[in-house]
Amino acid sequence: MKPQEREDLLRSLKRRFEKHMQRHKGIAWAEVQARLDGNLVALASLRQMEATGGEPDVIGQDAATGLVTLCDCAAESPSGRRSLCYDQDALDARKEHKPQGSAVGMAAAMGIQLLTEEQYRALQRLGEFDIKTSSWVSTPPQLRMLGGALFCDRRYGQVFVYHNGAQSYYASRGFRGWLQV
Repeated sequence: MKPQEREDLLRSLKRRFEKHMQRHKGIAWAEVQARLDGNLVALASLRQMEATGGEPDVIGQDAATGLVTLCDCAAESPSGRRSLCYDQDALDARKEHKPQGSAVGMAAAMGIQLLTEEQYRALQRLGEFDIKTSSWVSTPPQLRMLGGALFCDRRYGQVFVYHNGAQSYYASRGFRGWLQV
């Protein structure tokens, strides 16, 4: 990453951090920046999150380790990460009309993790997300072995968890990711 790209990314992250202080009470930007400075892997992941419409922001800090958690906080599922089936097995199982990729595969390539159902619900306590879209979430292996995968959204003021065939994909379904630094 070029120095100017790094500075632009950090400036965008800082601006979002300051605009949405309710997401990270008790965390100072200086702590976040100190964790990001020199962490080229995390910066590359955050750059990809930003480039695909995720609008990453700080949502917490581990009291024991000090690790800071950043998560996609775009109002809707990131626009550059939609129309994906769940994982590579689902993509391989499609005989025709294959999507361009999978949520699990894209997250791994970006160096981030899909949110779990619990993390998705915690994010929804910080704001209202996925009012018009939905997001794949990490699916327990026992459910995935049966061919299904989980996704979530927010409708009627509530968070809903649903299941679908893992090979399905929709223009309004993407995924949200997170990373710790």
